[in-house]
Amino acid sequence: MAHRPPILLIDSASLYFRAYFGIPESAARAEDGTPVNAVRGFLDMLATLIRVRGADRMICALDYDWRPAWRVDLLPSYKAHRVAPQGGEIVPDTLSPQVPMILEVLTAVGITAVGATGYEADDVLGTLSVTQPGPVEVVSGDRDLFQLVDDARPVRLLYVGRGVAKLDDCDDAAVRARYGVPADRYADFAALRGDPSDGLPGVAGVGDKTAARLIERYGSIAGILAALDDSDSSFAPGLRAKLVAARDYLGVAPTVVRVALDVPLPELPTALPSAPADPDRLLELAQRWNLAGSARRLVDALAAPRGGEKPSTSPQAG
Repeated sequence: MAHRPPILLIDSASLYFRAYFGIPESAARAEDGTPVNAVRGFLDMLATLIRVRGADRMICALDYDWRPAWRVDLLPSYKAHRVAPQGGEIVPDTLSPQVPMILEVLTAVGITAVGATGYEADDVLGTLSVTQPGPVEVVSGDRDLFQLVDDARPVRLLYVGRGVAKLDDCDDAAVRARYGVPADRYADFAALRGDPSDGLPGVAGVGDKTAARLIERYGSIAGILAALDDSDSSFAPGLRAKLVAARDYLGVAPTVVRVALDVPLPELPTALPSAPADPDRLLELAQRWNLAGSARRLVDALAAPRGGEKPSTSPQAG
C-alpha cells in the first residue's frame, strides 16, 4: 500500500515569532522601509516544510484568543505576565503589522488558515490532529503540543526548537526519552513541573524527574490526588506536604494545560495547490512588500513533486 503524504498542521504564531527574532529587520524591508522579516521567514519555513516533508495538505492554525477566559477563570496566573498594559498580548510593535501580511499571502497562495473564537491555536491544532485523516505532522516550538503525539493515528510533532532546518521529529518514544512519560501523560507532567512562560506555577520543588516519577507511579494528577487521601500511600513527608499545599492548583491545572480536542471548526480545504490560487494578487503583494524571493521559493515548493523526500531529523526534541 502506497505511503500517504502527511498533512502539516502549522502553529503559525510559533513560526512567525521565530522568524521575526531570527531575521534582522535591517535585512528584510519593503521599499517604504516597512519590516517584513517575519513574513519572509515564515514563507521560507513553509517552503522548506513542504519540500522536505513531502506534504500534500496543510492548515495554518491561528490564535483567535491567546488567553481564553475559560483558562484564566480556572487559573488567573495563566499567561498573566504577557498581558500588555493596554490589554492584549505583548507583541513587538514591528511584528504585529506583519501578521495580516502573512494572512494575505496565504490567501493569495491558496493555503488555509483558521482560528476559533475562544480558543488558542494549540486547541485548533489539537482538534485538527484528531479529525484530519493521517498521517498528521504538527509543526511547532511549543512543548505543550508533545501531548498530541499519537503513534496509532499517527500524529507526530515536528519540534522547531532548533529551527525548521533542524527539525526534531517526535514520536511517543522521543517524548518518553526526553521527559520520562508517554505523550498522553505529558499534560499532567507539565502541570506538575510548571511552566513560567505560561504562568503555570507547578508544584514547589517538583522538577522534571520528580514529576515523571509521580506520573509513572500514579498515572495522572487525578491518581496523585486520590493517593494523597489514602493514608497508606507512601509519599515522602516533604513531597506529600508540597502536593497537599498545591492541591487547589492541581485540581484545575490539567484542564488548563490540556489542549482542547473538540473545537467547533468548519469544513476546511486542506489540499496544497500546485500553483497559486491568485497569482496576480501574489505578484502584487510580493512586489509591494519585497517578498519576491520568498514567494518564488514557496511557489516552487508547491510545484515540485511531493510525497517522497524526507530530511534527516533528530529522534527527539533538543
